[in-house]
Amino acid sequence: MTRDEIFAKIKDVLTDALGVDDDEVTGSARLQADLGAESIDYLDISFKLEQAFGIKIGQGELFPDGSAQNAGFVKDGRITPDGIDLLKKKLPHVDFAAWEKDPQISKVANLFTVDALVNFVQRKLAA
Repeated sequence: MTRDEIFAKIKDVLTDALGVDDDEVTGSARLQADLGAESIDYLDISFKLEQAFGIKIGQGELFPDGSAQNAGFVKDGRITPDGIDLLKKKLPHVDFAAWEKDPQISKVANLFTVDALVNFVQRKLAA
């Protein structure tokens, strides 16, 4: 599948799962801040992606499983360099470049964009 085909299917998944208009689903749209996703929606999105693409998504594979929130990886409300390294290894589909300059734990949700979902699915399909 091409990136555009993957994006189109993800757009359908997100409009269904989140009840948003398809014109709101852009590559840079953040799932939580822009599309209104809540924690329960992440499970629904994962399930719908599995169905749409015929893939299996393991726990913590698409979205963080809380491992970078443990005390060893957080200091003063920020993810430590070790925590950032762990996130990068676990979530290679996410673009950390801008966030990494100010890695506040409260802004982790902003990392999850439509483009990150497209990157994830591309990697899964290529594997």
